[in-house]
Amino acid sequence: MPDTRIFERSAKYLISATRGGPMRAMILQELIKMPLNPNQLALRLGVDYKTIAHHLGVLKKMNWVTSGAEKYGGMFVPTFTPEERGVFNRIAQNLGKSFKTKAMEV
Repeated sequence: MPDTRIFERSAKYLISATRGGPMRAMILQELIKMPLNPNQLALRLGVDYKTIAHHLGVLKKMNWVTSGAEKYGGMFVPTFTPEERGVFNRIAQNLGKSFKTKAMEV
């Protein structure tokens, strides 16, 4: 499964090592539950529409999400294989643990 290893490396970087990683993880977790458009994501996560649009652009560039329509209001869905979804869930879970640890130190 070399593709899964490549995905894992890029996921660790994009989710754990970048400043916007936690937001991208939250967006992906919402999209795994159900397809949503950027406005719905912004409302669910309590952030600005432009923030969601930026992160969806990054995720789309990495081919992690796709939308049914290129026009306003298009629904986004993740493009993960079952193996990639497992890798993502593990990385997102570890990300949550590291934030809890950092919060307890402060």
